[in-house]
Order: sequence, then structure tokens, then C-alpha cells
Amino acid sequence: MRTLNIIAMALLVIGGLNWLLVGLFSFDLVAAIFGGEVGTRTTLSRIVYVIVGIAAL
Repeated sequence: MRTLNIIAMALLVIGGLNWLLVGLFSFDLVAAIFGGEVGTRTTLSRIVYVIVGIAAL
């Protein structure tokens, strides 16, 4: 369970930093890494957003 908590915390930090960048600079780090730009979503970036969302729950 400890490993799962560490993974969830890392995903929350990544998600928080990503949304901070989107809010301040209109720069989507996940889209930049996995392809695409703000507004468009590749399958891989959508998967990352879903994983971060599940971790937040």
C-alpha cells in the first residue's frame, strides 16, 4: 500500500504542476511530452489525465 501511496502522490504533483502551467502560461506539459497541444488530446495524453484523475480520487 505504501508504494501505491507514493505513486498516487507523484501523479498528483505532476497533475498539479501541469495545470499550474496550463493556467499561468497556456502550456500543457503532458501534451508537450506525449504530442499535441492545448485543446487537442492524443490518446496517450488522455490516458495520463485519466490516471492523474484516478489518483486524485
